[in-house]
Amino acid sequence: MARYTGPSCKLCRREGQKLFLKGERCYSTKCAMEKRAYAPGQHGQGRKKASNYGLQLREKQKAKRFYGLQETQFRNYFEKAAAKPGITGDNLLIMLETRLDNTVFRMGFASSRKEARQLVTHGHFTVNGKKVDIPSQLVKAGDVIAVKERSQSSPKFKEMKEMTISTPEWVTINTEKLEGKVLSVPTRAMIDTPVAEHLIVELYSK
Repeated sequence: MARYTGPSCKLCRREGQKLFLKGERCYSTKCAMEKRAYAPGQHGQGRKKASNYGLQLREKQKAKRFYGLQETQFRNYFEKAAAKPGITGDNLLIMLETRLDNTVFRMGFASSRKEARQLVTHGHFTVNGKKVDIPSQLVKAGDVIAVKERSQSSPKFKEMKEMTISTPEWVTINTEKLEGKVLSVPTRAMIDTPVAEHLIVELYSK
């Protein structure tokens, strides 16, 4: 599966806001957005008035980059969301939010979605007692996600046992057991990703 391997900070600068792609660094003064809060490139500081298409494109690109997806993956999610009953934009964000890698990130097992995807791919987690290494797997209400027993001795996870982690209302975590549970499928109101999903629907509906 293709993935972006370029500088993460350039993506934040291009979108004009923090996408929190590099974990702890994004909360420090080392964050590129703290130093150069303008688009990369020779004309990055020039003022440009975006067209309606430009606004729609930026929202799509921003959503893709928040969740670490490539165009084909993102388009597939949109088509599945459009085929489901309900509001397409809401369906899209709910599907992205319930990816396993994002859920691991939301539970606090990783400092960024990129790190969460890597941890899942390397087989550090189980879902309902079974090892899963597919970041795109969708979780559902009642699923229990746990750090694999052999992985619990690593310094990263041992530190978690002494931490207090804040999670969104649709998941919960037991740091002592290093496991979390999906309490419910999130509604749009529970998702704090700053994306205007109706613009993405308008873009793909043309």
